[in-house]
Amino acid sequence: MKANRLIMTAFAAIAVTVASLSVTSCVSNKKYNALKGEYEQLRASYDDSQKALGASTSKAQTLDQMLAEARARNEELRKDYEQVQHTLNRALDQNQAGSANISKLIDEINASNRYIQQLVAAKSRSDSLNMVLTNNLTRSLSSSELRDVDVKVLKGVVYISLADNMLFRSGSYEINPSAMDILSKIAKIIKDYKDYSVLVEGNTDNVPISRTNIRNNWDLSALRASSVVQALQNKFGVDPARLTAGGRGEYNPVATNDTAEGRQLNRRTQIIITPELNQFLDLIDKAPESAD
Repeated sequence: MKANRLIMTAFAAIAVTVASLSVTSCVSNKKYNALKGEYEQLRASYDDSQKALGASTSKAQTLDQMLAEARARNEELRKDYEQVQHTLNRALDQNQAGSANISKLIDEINASNRYIQQLVAAKSRSDSLNMVLTNNLTRSLSSSELRDVDVKVLKGVVYISLADNMLFRSGSYEINPSAMDILSKIAKIIKDYKDYSVLVEGNTDNVPISRTNIRNNWDLSALRASSVVQALQNKFGVDPARLTAGGRGEYNPVATNDTAEGRQLNRRTQIIITPELNQFLDLIDKAPESAD
């Protein structure tokens, strides 16, 4: 601005000089032309200064607008920051609560895993004992005896199935003397495993029985089971507290009763040995409780 004022002052002075010279006509053409040239230069400088001033004014307005926009953007960023900070604080609070829930869940999973491992270990022990019992029994029987004896382990329970014609005469519940040798071997296994429960279960076919002292197949199956139980107790010294006798009559068949072969399979006595059932019941009692 100061430079413009100086140019304008010089320009005015030269203009007055040129005007006075024109009026008085007391100056040579050479000097006049020189002053006129200087005047035109100053005039051009003045025009350039005016253009620069206009450009500077426009630029200043643009800078003011940019500054205002920057301040507005800064305010928006400040609000966004406050919102993000608020969201972060809420997330941290929720994360602390979530961490507590996750820890509780992990504890429950670990407790459940320990319980499952206990069950697997107990089942493994039970299966091993069952296998030992089965092997001991089958090794003690001859090939001919094995034809009349079927030994199976199903779901932790040992089933010894004895053919009817090996144990009893037809329609009778008196044990054949020849069957006592097999019962003695079974009794030895039962006595070796003192914690096992023993159920003796009688089964028949569906052919009605006609005996004056036996009313039906229910009676016959129960009497046969009772005969085996009493033989195990009285002849071979098995603790009677471990023994149970039960009759199922014709209502638990393993084959069809329409053929002679099927009826023969259905006439059987099963000795069911349940090893250490109390261990599984104890595990159930100690199962981890669900957290509230």
